[in-house]
Amino acid sequence: MRRAALALVLMFLSSPAVAEERKGRARVSANGLYSVRMVEVAQGQCRLEVTQESGPAWSLPQCLGTVDDFYFVSNDGERVWVVWPLVEKGKPVPEPRPSRKSKAKKPKGPPGWARVVVAAQYGRDGQRLQEKQLTEWLNTRQLSEVRQLTHHIKWLEGTLGVPGKGPRLTDAGVVELEPVGGTTRQLTF
Repeated sequence: MRRAALALVLMFLSSPAVAEERKGRARVSANGLYSVRMVEVAQGQCRLEVTQESGPAWSLPQCLGTVDDFYFVSNDGERVWVVWPLVEKGKPVPEPRPSRKSKAKKPKGPPGWARVVVAAQYGRDGQRLQEKQLTEWLNTRQLSEVRQLTHHIKWLEGTLGVPGKGPRLTDAGVVELEPVGGTTRQLTF
């Protein structure tokens, strides 16, 4: 009886540690040889895993996003695109102080919150190889379509309740996605 009770207590004590690890959806390369996913081991501890059919190809012990973000791996398994559908707003650019003699006009261009990185490409060593800012894909008029929350923005169709097609990897090995209010954009490896 005591052994059963002890086993039951140990099972309850060990289950939170197992329950903390979360795995993202594995996405396969266009040629089907590699797959990639993010594993959240614990709060603030992550691992990006790239695997082959025969087993692990490489892993990166970094949090490049969350398990809910989108990860795409190249056909050679060496590079990964990370697309963040929910990003923290950028800091607004400080406005110049108007002088007493002249009235300063408001600067033209996108607001500060729109100058955020929404996608980045990483190599197997964890180096950031490329990045895309929201302002590269949307002009000032199209930015009105971006869903603004208190501290974050939702900018990508087909995700987080925003209607449209979600991000996808084509047979040609190109990531296609649609920003809100914009046209189809491509990320190449």
